[in-house]
Amino acid sequence: MMSLSINEFDVPGAPSALTPEKAEPTSGPVPRLTKDDQSGPDRISPTGAADGDRRQQGETLTTAQGARLTDTDHSLKAGPRGPILLQDHHFREKITHFDHERIPERVVHARGAAAHGVFRANGAAENITSAAFLRKDVETPVFVRFSTVLGSRGSADTVRDTRGFATKFYTEDGTFDLVGNNIPVFFIQDAIKFPDIIHAGKPHPDREIPQAQSAHDTFWDFVTLHTEATAHTMWNMSDRGIPRSYRMMEGFGVHTFRMVDADGKTSLVKFHWKPRLGVHSLVWEEAQIAAGVDPDFHRRDLADAIESGAYPEWTLGVQVFPDTPEQEFEGIDLLDPTKFVPEELAPVQPIGVMTLNANPTNYFAETEQVAFHPGHLVPGIDVTDDPLLQGRLFSYLDTQISRLGGPNFGQLPINRPHAPVNDMLRDGMHQTAVHDGVAPYKPNSLDGGCPFTAAPGTGFVDVPVPIEATTKQRTKPSSFDDHFSQPRLFYTSLSEVEQRHLADAYSFELGKCFEQPIKERALEVLARVDKTLCERVAGSLGLPVPEVADSEPDLPSSPSAALSQIGGEWPVEGRNVAVLVDEGSAADSVEAVLDVLSGHGVVPLVTAPNGGRLALGDSAVTVSRTYDTARSIEFDAVLSLTTEPDGRVVRLLDEAFRHGKAVGADSNGAEGLASGAREKPGVHVGDDLRQVTDQVVELMRSHRVWQR
Repeated sequence: MMSLSINEFDVPGAPSALTPEKAEPTSGPVPRLTKDDQSGPDRISPTGAADGDRRQQGETLTTAQGARLTDTDHSLKAGPRGPILLQDHHFREKITHFDHERIPERVVHARGAAAHGVFRANGAAENITSAAFLRKDVETPVFVRFSTVLGSRGSADTVRDTRGFATKFYTEDGTFDLVGNNIPVFFIQDAIKFPDIIHAGKPHPDREIPQAQSAHDTFWDFVTLHTEATAHTMWNMSDRGIPRSYRMMEGFGVHTFRMVDADGKTSLVKFHWKPRLGVHSLVWEEAQIAAGVDPDFHRRDLADAIESGAYPEWTLGVQVFPDTPEQEFEGIDLLDPTKFVPEELAPVQPIGVMTLNANPTNYFAETEQVAFHPGHLVPGIDVTDDPLLQGRLFSYLDTQISRLGGPNFGQLPINRPHAPVNDMLRDGMHQTAVHDGVAPYKPNSLDGGCPFTAAPGTGFVDVPVPIEATTKQRTKPSSFDDHFSQPRLFYTSLSEVEQRHLADAYSFELGKCFEQPIKERALEVLARVDKTLCERVAGSLGLPVPEVADSEPDLPSSPSAALSQIGGEWPVEGRNVAVLVDEGSAADSVEAVLDVLSGHGVVPLVTAPNGGRLALGDSAVTVSRTYDTARSIEFDAVLSLTTEPDGRVVRLLDEAFRHGKAVGADSNGAEGLASGAREKPGVHVGDDLRQVTDQVVELMRSHRVWQR
């Protein structure tokens, strides 16, 4: 009888495909972690495509499981007039999925618009950071989401509010999220106050009104009692609170971050996005009109610009500061998120350019499900001890888990890193990865020690910042106590027009408040910022100017020219111009105007009494807007070639004139202008329409005719 060694048999039950070593492995090739009898599902897309194509597949309607359907219009019944049967699996699948289509909207920044693009670094940051995506000529895919803060998903775009400006960089070293706003300061200094400011700004809990507005008692009750909010409130009441377009909006990282170079040397930085088209705003009446006639004004503007090839562009820059133990610069505490550093004291140094060149394919899958987090960092960039930033590092991760149904939100296509991912995170709701191996822990020997940690100098390292000996306490540094010098700096840096707009905004918002003590308290705050501003608002409210002792610190610097939006000229590509025509307009005149506008990269929108094609003699022109659908808010300038009087044209021209926009016309079209308007700045009338059009385009470079 032959004797056999037990080693000649493959005994089942081994925990791993590898035979472990006695000591923990520290190097070696990545092993095959599946055993011969193991096979995961094929790697196919959610729509059944073997090549990973996420688009719907095939020509035939199917169930979610791929069964072809012959009827989706009638439920299964007991006879033509009978009740629906429980066995109707198609009905149950269809209606159940519909019932669960909505996920919780964001508590803040619920309403947004987004776009894909690319960031190209210029290499200027290489001397302060080892971040690979900031090396010269490195191109990094990005996804950017703009948003309002207070309103729900269904609110209007043009409300007075802070705007979110969040950018996801898909770098070779992992995802870096720069999650900022269009205002460089914030309402609060400590994250523990975040629920308070948002609860105060949201609609009143009894009536759920007003929606997406700060013009109500609870908001002003909070910010006038909590005066560290004064700086942000003033920025919000300025023209910055109603941007003309996401394309014409600055972005700020708000906090101070720490950059680390290859040698471990650190610098403190503040991030700035500078739009190529300049920083421009609506006027208040435009914002109100747009909220009614086109509540999607900003998202439409962004999508249309990209579709037309007028790709929005921003320069990313940094203000750089020495990383000293005090973490202050020119008397400004760099850890205080309610403070900014004037650009005259620390110039913004360009480090790259971002271009948005593609619209999302699906709003829900991309714009709604994208998840940003300030803790998504890459080697070379680290956080500071800013108490608001420290709280955000917890809050953003926590809210994504709640909103997106579990900890695996990073596996959604829009959130997936473009770098290899080899973590030890397992299971959880909505897990889509099929992990192999048996040892999702460190140290291990059953998976050959894999994955190994990165070699020194090649991975993310938390900067070893010294911490002084101290005690636990709920407090803040005394440098956080100055709440008024920066609001005063901001106000005095604005032009007279901008100061008037800001005073009007305060008057409107406080005029909407019911409680008189809140209005009086707000005036006391304004009196500590600027007496003239307080007098203007008090006069509008019909209240006396309060007497307040002037005990505030001196301004940290002279007025900052960088804070005013007025002055300078900017490109006009992608701007919209209304070309008003009717059946009597001359074809050669219309052709000349369209030719000049197109040559400047401006989008001409032919606006006529009716839609379709408008016959002009022997030729015809396609109508983009009708008199009934057009309002001046959509246009950056207006050219009138009409021959017949029409009240709708008169209204449009009057609005454009009142809002400080350039207006051009031939002698007939000028008949729609109000009496005396022809002699005002920014109105050009003449029969040389090429010259008139050039003059209008030149005025557009200043955004508005500020002399009016």
